[in-house]
Amino acid sequence: MPDTPSQKRGPSLEFINLSRHYGDVVAVDTISQHIEPGEFIALVGASGSGKSTLLKMVNRLIEPTSGQVEIDGEDVTTREVHELRRSIGYVFQNIGLFPHMDIAHNIAIGSRIGSRPVLPAGEIAELLELVDLPADMAARMPDQLSGGQQQRVGVARALSTKPGLMLMDEPFGALDPITRENLAESYRALHDRLGLTTIMVTHDMAEALLIADRIWVMANGSIAADAAPAQLLAGGCGEEAESLVAVPRGQAERLLARKAGG
Repeated sequence: MPDTPSQKRGPSLEFINLSRHYGDVVAVDTISQHIEPGEFIALVGASGSGKSTLLKMVNRLIEPTSGQVEIDGEDVTTREVHELRRSIGYVFQNIGLFPHMDIAHNIAIGSRIGSRPVLPAGEIAELLELVDLPADMAARMPDQLSGGQQQRVGVARALSTKPGLMLMDEPFGALDPITRENLAESYRALHDRLGLTTIMVTHDMAEALLIADRIWVMANGSIAADAAPAQLLAGGCGEEAESLVAVPRGQAERLLARKAGG
């Protein structure tokens, strides 16, 4: 794994007239969007707005009803599913560590080739170092780790195949606020260091504002706003965006007022 800024950026992504229907319900509605290599995109919006459905169409956990997803100009349906998923890191809220396997085996599960049971110890140590965990943690079992440590292992596992693209679905949602903030900032630094392209679903608008390059505000299966954090904070990006930004803005204003009041 690289320990200096990557010379190769993550891939570009293109959503072309992408839709997903469940019967009469439109989960994603004719989305056409572009992501530059190395960008960090946050998907925000109310529950049921289509965020996770859009994310999962990238690695074909969900197939579109119409339209297509392209990675570096290649339609994802032209590749074998297992090959596609090995090239994409995927981190989700319920980490899914195998309780009967030690951390080394949990990390190696995504990169297993044939009957090869684990990655070399040196590679496991490098992956743990990338996520700020000590090498000796490889021998521990998942129930010996805190929630934050387990989530870091989940990130290490996603990185074990050396992907250029990372998909993250509420990865820090189950953690306490301090651990969540630390992990989010740590992952952003890792994203920059490895030159990744990242798409992250989050319900936490403050988190999105702090770590994303661009924020897509989803509503009713469509992109209601696509803007940099500073643009969203400045206003003028539409009603859906303003309602989401109002929450962290109001919290900050109340904290400042309380501080001023002594």
